[in-house]
Amino acid sequence: MKNKIKLSLLLGAALFMGSCSLNYDPISDYSELTFGNETGSSGTKYQTKAEMQQQYDNIYKSIQNAQESWYMDMLVFAETHADNAYSGATDAELIQLESNKQDGTNKNIERDWTSFLGYIVSANRVICNVDSVPDATLTDAERKQWKAEASIWRAWVLFDMTRLWGEVPVVTQETPNITATNVKEMYPILFPARNSVEDVYKQIISDLQYGLQYAPKADATNKFKLTQSVAKTLLAKVYAEAPVRDYAKVIEYCESIKKDGFSLVANYSDLFSVNDAKTDVNYRNTSESIFEVIYPLGSGSWVTWMFGIDQCDPSSTYNWAKWITPSRDLIQAYENEGDNVRMNEAIVWAKPSWSIHYPSDHYPFMYKTRSRYNSILKFRLADVLLLEAEAYTAQGNLTAAADLVDQIRVRAKLAKLDASVKSSKDNMVNAVLKERRLELAFEGQRWFDLVRTGKVYEVMNTLNSRDSGRKKMATFTENSLLMPVPQTQIDSNPNLTQNKGY
Repeated sequence: MKNKIKLSLLLGAALFMGSCSLNYDPISDYSELTFGNETGSSGTKYQTKAEMQQQYDNIYKSIQNAQESWYMDMLVFAETHADNAYSGATDAELIQLESNKQDGTNKNIERDWTSFLGYIVSANRVICNVDSVPDATLTDAERKQWKAEASIWRAWVLFDMTRLWGEVPVVTQETPNITATNVKEMYPILFPARNSVEDVYKQIISDLQYGLQYAPKADATNKFKLTQSVAKTLLAKVYAEAPVRDYAKVIEYCESIKKDGFSLVANYSDLFSVNDAKTDVNYRNTSESIFEVIYPLGSGSWVTWMFGIDQCDPSSTYNWAKWITPSRDLIQAYENEGDNVRMNEAIVWAKPSWSIHYPSDHYPFMYKTRSRYNSILKFRLADVLLLEAEAYTAQGNLTAAADLVDQIRVRAKLAKLDASVKSSKDNMVNAVLKERRLELAFEGQRWFDLVRTGKVYEVMNTLNSRDSGRKKMATFTENSLLMPVPQTQIDSNPNLTQNKGY
């Protein structure tokens, strides 16, 4: 009887996997995420190049559609959960993250766990099937390239997941048809356990090394492409993380990226500005961009409405509370540095009808995604240069670190670092971290920077006394460095466990 119940559970789960909910992130529920379609009579799932190309194209479509989880929610984790922003709106999920009181019932955290696993599925459909397509018009070079791009995407999602949750399931295969004879074998695939952080990083590095070998080179005319340069950027970021930290490799990959033809744009505003007529952005695919999600005319991203108004829509208004409200602490950091160039591109002031965090007659809004046509900038050269400066500082090469920081500061029309900063390793650590904050505010970096550099307790546990507008924050401990695993996923998957402290 017990075996019959278990079989019914698994077969029920398999049937459930056919369901799908469509919203801003068109993905399915958690249990569907490792389930593949039935194979054809020849034993292969996709018979033609066109069928496989549809799966390849779907990777990029899923990235464009990932505005909610992979962009907006990542900004909440990185900016609101750190010291750069307040919640903006009064949603309970946002307030929990602002005050460090999130738990396993947080619906935003749940949708992100589910969405990220869904993105991995889109990658796995290519990785697991492209080599078996019998259509000879799909060349060996195309198979390797598509598989490489899919591998980079899978690695990127796993990297974001392990930084948020630590141990996560590493799903690298699709589930074959479930029958009464193979149901026990399928159980761990249907309900995957969390892999160790070390194993997650092994998979990430393996995927990126494959991507580095076969992905296309950077294309100056199209930065919405998972290229070798994207793989290098991810490898530089991966090797800066404690579980696999190797500063020599960080520097090696950063140097290699610099040789791929990227350069800082002359004017910082060129990264974010719209034209004077407010009909389009001024620039896409800038020399500084390594990977951006592009929304050209005739397309467009809805997420800009979550942060402010659409500068390219004359009817757009501040008619409801917006997310990612710039914090007093960040504004003070810009003012202390005299950094008007970057502050004016990161923050815009307006007069909404509400006064949740500031008086309504002078209210700041996040400004970097200011129209529906703005690209979502995920990787750019300034990030790479400052990460390399971080690595040089850790190695004690303060001169090399300062030279990189000064490149960024000169572009922002600031003085180069003072000699007293360049001569002290501790001062340089703080200088690089501060420069990353001012340069990359609202680009999804701040929380991860604090965790990576071991600065969470020092910065966040003193924030209540520094920032009068901050929701009263719970004290950060070692249990606060990771997000909770969604309780609904633990309830539906008996092999999942919860992180400590939740």
